[in-house]
Amino acid sequence: MKTILIVEDVPLNRDLLVQLLEEKYELVLAEDGKSALDCAAESRPDLILMDLSLPRMDGWEATRRLKADPALTKIPVIVLSAHAMRGDEERARACGCDDFMTKPIDEALLFSKVEKYLGTR
Repeated sequence: MKTILIVEDVPLNRDLLVQLLEEKYELVLAEDGKSALDCAAESRPDLILMDLSLPRMDGWEATRRLKADPALTKIPVIVLSAHAMRGDEERARACGCDDFMTKPIDEALLFSKVEKYLGTR
């Protein structure tokens, strides 16, 4: 079973992602960027869903650090963010994210992107 690391600090958002994905994927959860780095190093997920507005270390910096680590750099990162201003997607991609989605999450698009990166179509 493929593993997804969900990095989300808002319980309601995190619970929604868990409900959507738990039947098909093994899930690992982190509530901040620092924990995300620790979880990624420990669990070596197949995909990371990353919020950008996080405590302790934001998703921008966590993604930069993930992509700078040779052991973690190949893990695809899909940003799920309320940041929907002009330039936010480009800035997130410059940090190393592989894809970008705005909140509220379009469930069909989420499934499509997850399947694309995990090869589970």
